[in-house]
Amino acid sequence: MIELKGRTKTAVVEPEIGETLLKHALKAKVDWSSNCTRGTCARCRCLVEEGSDALEGITDAEWDRMEPEEFEDGYRLACQAVVKSGEIPVKAINKPYF
Repeated sequence: MIELKGRTKTAVVEPEIGETLLKHALKAKVDWSSNCTRGTCARCRCLVEEGSDALEGITDAEWDRMEPEEFEDGYRLACQAVVKSGEIPVKAINKPYF
């Protein structure tokens, strides 16, 4: 399961392998900040509190927009964080910069 927490709404959804956390959030109508869906605006930044092993690795777009310390703290761009396993529960909270 994937738990996605937006500004005012939280949803728990079934994982779809190959889809991003952002696509999961938008399908579930979670109020998740986003603008570009390519990793350039960073509005979809999120804190992955649990289940980072269920996601593909950090992308070049994320390395270009975020600091290494953010990755160490568990932050990702939801538009770049692709689900690779449905076996591990994921919990993510939308945490934009602004």
